[in-house]
Amino acid sequence: MIQQFKLILIILLFATVKNFAQQSTASKQVSTFTIEAPQLKTAKKIWVYLPKNYLSLKKKYSVIYMHDAQNLFDAKTSYSGEWNVDEKLDSLNAQVIVIGIEHGNDKRLEELTPYKNEKYGGGKATDYLEFIVKTLKPQIDKTYRTKREKKNTTIMGSSLGGLTSFYATLKYPEVFGKAGIFSPAFWINRKEIFELEEKNNKQKTKYYFLCGDKEGDDDSMIVDLNKMEHLINTKRCYCLNLNEKKIVKGGQHNEKLWRDGFVKAVLWLGY
Repeated sequence: MIQQFKLILIILLFATVKNFAQQSTASKQVSTFTIEAPQLKTAKKIWVYLPKNYLSLKKKYSVIYMHDAQNLFDAKTSYSGEWNVDEKLDSLNAQVIVIGIEHGNDKRLEELTPYKNEKYGGGKATDYLEFIVKTLKPQIDKTYRTKREKKNTTIMGSSLGGLTSFYATLKYPEVFGKAGIFSPAFWINRKEIFELEEKNNKQKTKYYFLCGDKEGDDDSMIVDLNKMEHLINTKRCYCLNLNEKKIVKGGQHNEKLWRDGFVKAVLWLGY
């Protein structure tokens, strides 16, 4: 698991070395803008997907906040294939806005780890989430017709993005009512994230968990995911059906697994 993660990190560090001749695959429903992120002392490029009927209707829409925006909509900016989020939502006629936040390239590990890892560093996800909640979300709610309540606000990501999405539901339960947790890298902050969940007395978030059974050299991904789901279920009745867990046979720690699992996650979460 650790060796595979290191390989993925190396690929990310060189993600900007792209074939510039490649054509963009983002649909016309996707646009971008840049916003200052004072919590991170940088500026962030944000990708926005709007439903096909957004301009013709006056209704409000739920919002999904997603990490690693470079990999969500456009093959040109992805490092190992995009998720095809825009095409998949178009095919579903999904009535939801997606806000993709670009990772910070060499700062990705810092931004998407809640706690500092003794070997790999990091630990600035609290600042990153504060940016989302206190800077980005208010701007999105001001600019677009959004449903602002937590039941209409989802956070979703994979690997480190899965870890930080789960952390977000514990840090801001009043903001994020739903979460898509794909292949969460619990291992990098295992002690701290499990202790935080154990201290959590109120668990009302709706979770969709996904991982593959071939994500590393051992079964630690599945073990961690099962352990976390068990902890969640000690805080509320399983009969509420607020969790869904998919373990994909042959699934590896890559964009294909997450791309293939996206539609089922979106549908289960209510979109």
